[in-house]
Amino acid sequence: MRPRRLAGDKGYSSPTARRRLRQRWISPVIPTRKDQRSQPTFDREAYRERNKVERLIICLKQFRRIATRYEKRAANYLAMVNLGMIMLWL
Repeated sequence: MRPRRLAGDKGYSSPTARRRLRQRWISPVIPTRKDQRSQPTFDREAYRERNKVERLIICLKQFRRIATRYEKRAANYLAMVNLGMIMLWL
């Protein structure tokens, strides 16, 4: 499966990165730096969703087992992430 959009911060805002994403039919959701031309197709709402996901991951990293990835198997790690989500929800 290929993503439709890729969100990134200003550090990934280079013309070559944007060109490579477009060659793979992936639309970049990356704000431009001050020294670059602004992109008229920048999707601000999608970029805000990226911020929500980042903040959730930061909250999950308070659980040491998730942050350091003690679990060797993906299924066990996913179970620990689910437990961490439940702990945050409660």
